[in-house]
Amino acid sequence: MITLSEGPVLYQNGKITETDQGQKANQQKTIAYQILKAHNTAPTMDKLQVRFDKLTSHDITYVGIIQTARASGLERFPMPYVLTNCHNSLCAVGGTINEDDHVFGLTCAQKYGGIYVPPHQAVIHQFAREMLAEAGGMILGSDSHTRYGALGCMAVGEGGPELVKQLLDKTYDIDMPEVICIYLTGKPEKGVGPQDVALALIGAVFKNGYVKNKVLEFVGPGVHALSADYRIGIDVMTTETTCLSSIWETDQEIADFYEIHGRKEAYKELKPDEGAYYDGAVMIDLSQIRPMIAMPFHPSNVYTIEEVNANLEDILREVEKGAAISLDNAVPYSLTDKIRNGKLYVEQGVIAGCAGGGFENIMAAADILNGANIGNGEFTLSVYPASMPIYMELVKNGTAAKILETGAVLKTAFCGPCFGAGDTPANNAFSIRHSTRNFPNREGSKLQSGQIASVALMDARSIAATAANKGFLTAATDFDIEYTKPKYFFDSKIYENRVFDSKGIADPSVEIKQGPNIKDWPKMEALADNLLLKLVSVIHDPVTTTDELIPSGETSSYRSNPEGLAEFTLSRKDPAYVGEAKKVRAAEIARVENASIEEALPEVEKVTEEINNHLSNIFDSYCIGSTIYAVKPGDGSAREQAASCQKVLGGWANIAKEYATKRYRSNLINWGMVPFLWPEEELPFEKGDWILVPDAAKRIADGETTFCAYIIRPGQADSWKAIELKMDPLTDDEKTIVLKGCLINYYRR
Repeated sequence: MITLSEGPVLYQNGKITETDQGQKANQQKTIAYQILKAHNTAPTMDKLQVRFDKLTSHDITYVGIIQTARASGLERFPMPYVLTNCHNSLCAVGGTINEDDHVFGLTCAQKYGGIYVPPHQAVIHQFAREMLAEAGGMILGSDSHTRYGALGCMAVGEGGPELVKQLLDKTYDIDMPEVICIYLTGKPEKGVGPQDVALALIGAVFKNGYVKNKVLEFVGPGVHALSADYRIGIDVMTTETTCLSSIWETDQEIADFYEIHGRKEAYKELKPDEGAYYDGAVMIDLSQIRPMIAMPFHPSNVYTIEEVNANLEDILREVEKGAAISLDNAVPYSLTDKIRNGKLYVEQGVIAGCAGGGFENIMAAADILNGANIGNGEFTLSVYPASMPIYMELVKNGTAAKILETGAVLKTAFCGPCFGAGDTPANNAFSIRHSTRNFPNREGSKLQSGQIASVALMDARSIAATAANKGFLTAATDFDIEYTKPKYFFDSKIYENRVFDSKGIADPSVEIKQGPNIKDWPKMEALADNLLLKLVSVIHDPVTTTDELIPSGETSSYRSNPEGLAEFTLSRKDPAYVGEAKKVRAAEIARVENASIEEALPEVEKVTEEINNHLSNIFDSYCIGSTIYAVKPGDGSAREQAASCQKVLGGWANIAKEYATKRYRSNLINWGMVPFLWPEEELPFEKGDWILVPDAAKRIADGETTFCAYIIRPGQADSWKAIELKMDPLTDDEKTIVLKGCLINYYRR
């Protein structure tokens, strides 16, 4: 079904052959290299300095981005910047604060020359596909699922500060990434959808890190067996492999997509040159892919649906064991109670968002449901078209009525089910979703309130098959039907009538409307010579997601209030974190204000004594902050708040065995937090320890990657212990950002 090459390959005559690194120069023949070269402003291709063509953000991220850019001297948007409103559209939490942010977004688009998409019109990525993507172009988005490679557009999802840099005419600086060939052959079996292919790919490459921070380039005869919508459905899920970006060869199918959307000039043919070199290859025989299910609590926890049904109790018990570790046994958790008459019963189905809400997915689901109903039991089904033009076409061709008469609910374009702001299941309920993620509590349940629900990822087709069987897990391949595959007609009138497009013309006279919850970033100090850290949280999970660092759901309503949002930091993983971090921050505030540090945090007195017993001059220039340790933090969302909330609470560093994604590490750096590494399995420190890093600022400025540090435990036998922290190299700009204390300070200099 899926095999991985052991080394690099060459692509020639439509096939791949193994090669060696001696052919590395032929990387320039890949589509990815050619696009990156066209957008690189640096003199060489080793160290890229990329300027993107367009930017896009949604309403969890754009307020913070624009506020940061304004504080750094923003006068106008230098490129098309789209502000969509698909994450906090329900306005159900915090009174006016959600709609206040939308008004802020509209007035900023008017003042600085942007594009504003009102709530319920389109999810961020569908609007980008329909109206922004261009073959050969590059788009940067402040959402991790910024992926438009199927349309020939290389897109990258990053934290907000990287968009700030683009708004201030700066560049996106990375080493030239490795490029992995995703070689497709065959044709999917009837009933197998794009989510099935995507989950199979994620299962093959996530845990082994085969494609981490690399570009995936989709080529091969199997590409041409897939429709544009099908390719898009696979492409958007490549984020869950931890790759940097993706790109596909293009053909008439993609040309037709652009023409349908009234933008045929945006198309051009893209394909690798003969002899293109790839750093590795993933070979996928599409005909061998079966309907898949990603069990809780990660998209890589994949099985075929047939396998689950055949080994139901064994697999559910394995998931329960993994959940006990992931949830720290905080709440009782069971899946085996979902077995009814030897079958797995689920309480909810959702087809939604940038992954599931496409026209073809919904049409295929409707074909399976035709003549059926979901029953009047516990099972519910919600369908969210990804944009209002898709919704309108479903109404025009009669599909909306067919869906509604089954008992399913048809809703407007909204990303809520993907991150816990819509369709939160009941406690202990099991939901199957064609969406992007199934991390713990991401669906909206609150561990701290004793709640837990589960999400499994599936394709819309198998969700519909399960719905037709009234909640009993069923693969779509069990249904022998003919799919209608009607032609899609895109009507742009909705956008023409409702979306504000400045056409790049800024109007400085517009006054930005700023609701009472929209707050400026608090002042952040520069890094002093010596760094004194208290380890306030230790997380032993194999992977820590951004949802665990800062929960999504209704907490995101406070995204425009840095202090307010910070109150939720690690709330589902370590509820004591905020209080402990605040204690350390109080000591740092006292230091800055020349007040009594010991009065603010009494334990500092003994720590100071211990330091003075071993080293001198430390307290001539130092700062106090908190830090956390996690094995592999940062999987998942691009939300900068996963780092900025720690910074707001006085965080000065993270320590990790490795960082799950480039974007999380970049977020740490852009918020002035040092991304330390402890690569060993055994930890020399524990929660509550103090860690002194002497000469931290000088070592960072000098480009050092090894830091002599000391663990301090006053009154204990091992009260002073030397260790070495590591750090991957920083660019010159990154060094300066960390030394200045954050990106805002860097631009204020």
